[in-house]
Amino acid sequence: MEQDVERTLAQVGSRLRSLRTGNGYTLQELSAQTGISVSTLSRLESGQRRPTLEQLLPLARAHGVPLDDLVGAPATGDPRIHIKPITHHGMTILPLSRGSGGGLQAFKHLIPAGRPAADPELQTHEGYEWLYVLKGRLRLRLGEHDLVLPAGEAAEFDTHTPHWFGRADNNAVEFLSLFGPQGERMHVRARPAKRPSAST
Repeated sequence: MEQDVERTLAQVGSRLRSLRTGNGYTLQELSAQTGISVSTLSRLESGQRRPTLEQLLPLARAHGVPLDDLVGAPATGDPRIHIKPITHHGMTILPLSRGSGGGLQAFKHLIPAGRPAADPELQTHEGYEWLYVLKGRLRLRLGEHDLVLPAGEAAEFDTHTPHWFGRADNNAVEFLSLFGPQGERMHVRARPAKRPSAST
């Protein structure tokens, strides 16, 4: 029984990190919402600190999820993923993976039609991200680069680089993202390399 409790608590950190990055929060923003210090949040996410109920309750409220989502439910063998949409800054995010184990996490992002952001605020956090545009045109600010990705195009980047993404025009945008908190890479570039001509 004690081993089951320890195993469950050991998985809380990766769930907390997945929820925070999926919601687009920085540690500082989450600290301001919950009253939990940045250093404590960091230790909870890395598994260096065992969470208490007093910490989990405000975190569950901040992420808009039931407490069960943080501590995990018993394995049932059911392969279906029960999607619980997350709304953040006008964007709907649909988690497509269970969010446990600290590996790659998959999300579908839906941005409704509207005015594009004039001066977006770039953010940084731990991890590595891969994007694939399904519909519309996605604007990606990445450091000094300002890119527009049409449907069918992909990009990958280290999330330590200041970044932001949103609609490039007034139309709706749909895209998939894979996020690796440990820095996993998909090895997909936004544009394929030019093929050598037949004369070379």
